[in-house]
Amino acid sequence: MSGVLVVMEQRGGVWNRMSFEALAAGQQLAAKLGMECSGAVIGEDVDAFVTELAGKKLAKVFAVQHALLKDYTSDGYVAALKSLVKQVEPAYVVLPHTYQVRDFAPALATRFRQALISDVIAIHDGPVFVRQLLQGKLNADYKLTGAGPCFVSVQAGTFRAEAVEEGAAAVESFAPQLEASQIRSKPGELFREAAHTVDLGAASVIVSVGRGIGEQENIGIVEELAAALGAELAASRPICDNGWLPMERQVGSSGQTVAPKLYLAIGISGAIQHLVGMKGSKTVIAINKDENAPIFEVADYGVVGDLFEVVPALTKAVLAAKG
Repeated sequence: MSGVLVVMEQRGGVWNRMSFEALAAGQQLAAKLGMECSGAVIGEDVDAFVTELAGKKLAKVFAVQHALLKDYTSDGYVAALKSLVKQVEPAYVVLPHTYQVRDFAPALATRFRQALISDVIAIHDGPVFVRQLLQGKLNADYKLTGAGPCFVSVQAGTFRAEAVEEGAAAVESFAPQLEASQIRSKPGELFREAAHTVDLGAASVIVSVGRGIGEQENIGIVEELAAALGAELAASRPICDNGWLPMERQVGSSGQTVAPKLYLAIGISGAIQHLVGMKGSKTVIAINKDENAPIFEVADYGVVGDLFEVVPALTKAVLAAKG
């Protein structure tokens, strides 16, 4: 077995943004091991996706197509990918740690008598795959000791999509042998599809508020800053637990994992459970009156001051800059 195979995810004609984070991880892993990296796209009609993926630095792009793969089902994906992996024989199979992957990847790995090393946050030489335990309090190292393939899913925000290397890849069609009788489940509604759901993971700018805001009535000043920046409003767990903001806006180990270009942490102390959810942010600005707050250890820029003075002034400056 040799090579790295990255399984990309698309649905409804749109890439899942985490696919390219997984692709970056796959390219980096392949480079560490001196192996080739290939990609795979699954569906009924994936030609447009394949064409785009063929512009990346890959040895080959597999177009896995079948009418029974039009809608996602765990049975269909497991059967199709099992056939592909048997043919390609990769040493490593890398996937984005999405809700969909969590549904089918453990079963896929089991078909090869392997365990899925899920939610990986780092890949060290070896290769050694790092996962977090106890809500981020501990890191654990995992390494495949038997025969492959090794199945790995990578956590959102751990690898940056913009790190994907461009290139030119050959395209190969792969038509898995599927029968309708193999699909025991019926496609259902997509997870988190409700119109009111907030996808913080797709936001490029996030303004997040913590218990330093004091009272629910004070959140308005942070909302004004978010509106001025065109940002999504988020919060730490205490804010959502108190019902001051809906749970869908929570960032952290028990909320959403985010990786925006800019993350403003306002009145957030920086408990490990929160840091786990926003550590993939490219730039972090923290505003807190406690100069010893843990959030300053991960912040690129820190303001030690009263948020009730700093935030309105910052909002005013942003609006002035916009003219």
